[in-house]
Amino acid sequence: MTKQSKIIATEARIPLAMLTLSPLNPRQHVPEHEVAELAQSIWAAGLIQPIAGLGDDMGGADIVAGGRRLRALQYLAEQHPNMADTRPELANPMVMLAPDAETAEQWAYAENVARRDLSPADEIRAYGKMEAAGSTPAAIARSFAVTEKHVYRRLALAHLSDPIIEALAAGEINLSMAACFTISDDEKRSLEVLEHVRGESWSDYQLKSLLKPDSVEGSNRRAVYVGEEAYKAAGGKIGGDLFAEVTLFDNPEILDEVFNAKLDAAAKEVCEAEGWKWVDTVTEPYVCTYSMGLEKFGRIYPVEGILTEEQVERFDELGELEDGGVLDEEGQAELDALQVILDGDFTEEQKAHAGAFVYVDREGAVKLSAGMVKPEDKQAAIDAGILKKSAHSTGNSDVKKSPISQKLADDLSRIAQGAQQHAILRDPDLLIDLLAYQLSHNLFWKTPFGISMNTVPNWPTTEGNGYELDERLTSNPPRDMYDAKDLGASFRAFRKKGADHIKGELTRFLAAQYQGGEAKLAAMVAKETKPSIREVWTPTAENFFGRVGGPYMVEIWRDLLDLSEDHPTATTFAKLKKGEKAEKLEKLFSDADMRKAHNVTDEQAAKIDAWLPEGMA
Repeated sequence: MTKQSKIIATEARIPLAMLTLSPLNPRQHVPEHEVAELAQSIWAAGLIQPIAGLGDDMGGADIVAGGRRLRALQYLAEQHPNMADTRPELANPMVMLAPDAETAEQWAYAENVARRDLSPADEIRAYGKMEAAGSTPAAIARSFAVTEKHVYRRLALAHLSDPIIEALAAGEINLSMAACFTISDDEKRSLEVLEHVRGESWSDYQLKSLLKPDSVEGSNRRAVYVGEEAYKAAGGKIGGDLFAEVTLFDNPEILDEVFNAKLDAAAKEVCEAEGWKWVDTVTEPYVCTYSMGLEKFGRIYPVEGILTEEQVERFDELGELEDGGVLDEEGQAELDALQVILDGDFTEEQKAHAGAFVYVDREGAVKLSAGMVKPEDKQAAIDAGILKKSAHSTGNSDVKKSPISQKLADDLSRIAQGAQQHAILRDPDLLIDLLAYQLSHNLFWKTPFGISMNTVPNWPTTEGNGYELDERLTSNPPRDMYDAKDLGASFRAFRKKGADHIKGELTRFLAAQYQGGEAKLAAMVAKETKPSIREVWTPTAENFFGRVGGPYMVEIWRDLLDLSEDHPTATTFAKLKKGEKAEKLEKLFSDADMRKAHNVTDEQAAKIDAWLPEGMA
């Protein structure tokens, strides 16, 4: 027979007793339990795939393809002696007959590698019939050589309305779209949606939104906080999406009712347990001053705790173990307890004038935003000394205006930034570790480095007067490579300078980009590097004293020299012109003869050498 020969096969119903297993059939041995399970499937769903064989001279056939099905039919004949009357289609199965022995042999060996799978619609119907006949998902899975999970999903589809299955069979919806209909138990709504989406491509999200527009997923923060039991106890109905493995809360109004009730109870419990004047609820997953109109509220903060010397030593010891990744559970608990002491707490007096907001965050956990003072309670809190009067309040105010202008404050901030960069240069490994940490973590806007290479302000408007940073921060700027003709050659030359040069360049530019980041991370870095503003900056007439008022300079003079208000040295200084005051203060900081002339003690000298303007310490 050539490749171009046309194979003409015939089909005929042949009595089961006249069918035998051909020696050509590759399935000569089949476990009995498999035969029994397949028999259940055939009894429930029928013989979906025909058997094939080569006819004999007696009107029978030797089966070359479908050996398991033949055994299952024979098994059913044994179990049901009257099968010829009750199920004649099984007692006389349809057999595809090969035209010759060569074709039969080809069929025998091709079936296992080229067998056509059932269409999804046919598979769904077959599984549904088997389930209706009493087969378990496990038995169905073994019969069709699929996983139980696959069976469960097909059975979920088998329970859909016939029009939906028919639409799937006709190709008017795809399998993914059919799966979306399993979330709805409203047949009328499902059929309306089916008519709307036939023949079109809809995403799962769009289709599910049509079927259940108001349902809330079980991962929603409200659902997590409330829990299924409390929701169902209130009459809420639970739906589900087997395919997306999602639980659906189908009654959002009940969910909101239970959510609000539970949050109200939590607020009451916190108020009674912690002693706040008031505790209100916030239904949003955060407390936002501006969106909630809290601008007129006052804000107080916990009183920080103080560790004993022994506790400080233990805190540092545990912190080092934590950094090294070797802190055990008991040690972590001890470290956390010490951190709680450091973080401090609100006093009873503070709580008597202030309150808190209780809310549920995006993960479904209860959170407390505490220390808020209502506008009507602010004056009482100020009188009690727990709330500072706003410097921006209108009318007469006894709040002392800061002698530091905003422009000067900005310069001092730049100087403090430069001091930290100056200090961090001493620890190149820390810089590189920080860079790796930033690159491997999504820190959003709280990044330690301005990797975008934006200039991090560290240079005051008075230029370098009294300000000396490490020269690596102020010299040898990056070369402009705009006109470079061969960047490959330039890079090769750069690499030839060696690892120390490359590390030095990386260290220098990382230090120049360091800008602190999140508060606790910045505090850890500061603890490691111990920055000193006075190491890089000394106040002078130009960079500081000449930029503040005379009364403030008098206060500085008296404070540094421990002078009373009527001391002759203090009164003489007070009578000087502003420029003269600034000049004398500069010399006090930098001129040994000036200090000697005023009999500056060692203690006073130490105070002068450590002095910083208010807000910089």
